[in-house]
Amino acid sequence: MPPTQSRENRDQVPALARAIRIVDLLADARGVAVPMSDIARAIGAAKSSTSYLCAALEDARIIRRVETGYTLGPRTAEFGGAYIDGFNEVREFYRFCSTAPLLSQEVAQIAMLDGTDVVYLARHEGTAPLRLTANIGDRLPAAPTAVGNALLAALPPEEIAVRFGTPGALPRRTEQSVASVVELLRKLAEVRERGYAVDENEVHPGISGIAVRIPPRTTAAPALAIGCSFITEGGRRGVARSHRGRAAPAAAPPDESHAALPRLSRAAARTRPRRSPGGGVVVLALCLR
Repeated sequence: MPPTQSRENRDQVPALARAIRIVDLLADARGVAVPMSDIARAIGAAKSSTSYLCAALEDARIIRRVETGYTLGPRTAEFGGAYIDGFNEVREFYRFCSTAPLLSQEVAQIAMLDGTDVVYLARHEGTAPLRLTANIGDRLPAAPTAVGNALLAALPPEEIAVRFGTPGALPRRTEQSVASVVELLRKLAEVRERGYAVDENEVHPGISGIAVRIPPRTTAAPALAIGCSFITEGGRRGVARSHRGRAAPAAAPPDESHAALPRLSRAAARTRPRRSPGGGVVVLALCLR
């Protein structure tokens, strides 16, 4: 490699790394504008260098300048949409949830595993939307979530121990959240035995969930999980607050909530990719009895 090209590459890498950190910083701000001085401090660069990076990102519509600083720009939504378009399961998920007798009324989501977290790719609101559950693009710890457990159960225990052995890998969202690798391994063993994962008030008090893993279409495709969330009696007050004065969805009676778990698990456990007779695309089909 010519010396000039080597120096040029070395010069470009820090700038690219800092640009990525700017985008990450604005994503973590969740729509709140971040001032230029805070950006410069976060990426460890002078304000003049930060200004050039922000200008380039703004020209590309990746970030947007507002009166109090910078936020993510519309181009990031295009990137996200293009990424999700690569999952045929997501498109079929929406189509199926709107017509399936069981899932059409529930808050249903699709998520994928990313390290010790899950990232949500799709969300069906159902007839009683829960604002406390994850939205598209949200990232949550995998250990306490039903979708996370459904995906982690496919990994060997040795990998789970390594992946979650670092400090901070098991954040506790509620008192019911898993607190140790030993406890997580025990939970995942139960998931493998019964074929589905359950989150009982582990992410949000009063909200439970159930999920199963969707087998990947190819060996190179990431595994996905489909899950349903529903309110339990203890969470009705919190959901009422999130609805800002509007009537909150009625909590299912304890016996009905318990009965819903195996019904949902049987439906989701039969989720499988199959060939569409029309175009040969892989579709998501829930074979309900």
